[in-house]
Amino acid sequence: MLFEPAAEERAIIDVVTRFVDDDVRPVVRDLEHADAYPADLIDRMRRLGVFGLLIPEAYGGADVSIPCFALVTEQLARGWMSLAGAMGGHSVVAFLIREFGTRRQRERYLPRMATGELRAAMALTEPGGGSDLQAMRTVARAGRDGFVVDGVKTWISNARRAGLIALLCKTDPEADPPHKGVSVLLVEAGSYQVSRDLSKLGYKGVEACEVVFDSVPVPADAVLGAATGAGFAQMMRGLEIGRIQVAARALGVGQAALDDALGYAQQRETFGVPIWRHQSIGNYLADMATSLRAARLLTLDAATRLQAGHRADMEAGMAKLFASETAMKIAMDALRVHGGYGYSTEFDVERYFRDAPLMIVGEGTNEIQRNIIVRQLIARDRH
Repeated sequence: MLFEPAAEERAIIDVVTRFVDDDVRPVVRDLEHADAYPADLIDRMRRLGVFGLLIPEAYGGADVSIPCFALVTEQLARGWMSLAGAMGGHSVVAFLIREFGTRRQRERYLPRMATGELRAAMALTEPGGGSDLQAMRTVARAGRDGFVVDGVKTWISNARRAGLIALLCKTDPEADPPHKGVSVLLVEAGSYQVSRDLSKLGYKGVEACEVVFDSVPVPADAVLGAATGAGFAQMMRGLEIGRIQVAARALGVGQAALDDALGYAQQRETFGVPIWRHQSIGNYLADMATSLRAARLLTLDAATRLQAGHRADMEAGMAKLFASETAMKIAMDALRVHGGYGYSTEFDVERYFRDAPLMIVGEGTNEIQRNIIVRQLIARDRH
């Protein structure tokens, strides 16, 4: 295996695995079909320390390696992808504050984020903006005591329950090139308005919202790292771990779908034998397992590279691209293996089929990932 966790990290992964098997999987179907917020499960995740995985021990976190973080994410998503989503954006914000925040920002936010008392969300995407972050219209204009923010962000996971939003916005709309005028502001809840929840195909239970900033005052010391104009580079670094996290979510959905397909193929019989013995079904299972292993290795490779301090945008993009496409295909093939039962809400494979597409479009569409990959291929190949 590319990454073998140390004993302490193996213990963390095992605890989360037991939580998923004992507490999540028995209740997930009812919660998901009701689109009910999993308050009890989230509270147990807080007690397990899931929200502090990327926070240094000095601030009360677990400070695990990024490969370990990916494997914990996979286990959560194996139980219910929404639980992995509930800690995803929060963990990226924790990473950003850890890496770029001032001492005051780290002391103010990280201890409460580590316990899950304070949960954070990212606000990047805008209506009509999609993956073109430099075309954003949310502007923070300088005022007497800080900034006044106007704009709209959408697809903000956990927006109603977050106490802190890492907001990507323009602090200098006239900057040339435009990315030099972009900053990340740490905006606390109570000043912005959560205007509506977005109805979703999958990813149930956890809200994704539109958030409105209408002349919202933000203090000057809310700029991540204190200096304006660094936000685009900061967020691109954050998206490296964000894309690894999304890849790991895809691994969890893919693993759950494969597990269910394997179990069903051994129990279901046709023509006097278990259906896995029919070559067409056996080929599905073999291909599912092979592609999932390849996706996991790609994800751990990107995580290991980022852990070592190297630039990992190409590797994270590859992992996110391949793992998400793999999860979508595995979910579809698991449905095929189940036949008509795969279309029934009495089986979990229909949920995997609805959850998997989010990873294809989330954290930068796969079309954008391909653009990133090819640009890095060319840049790294220069002689």
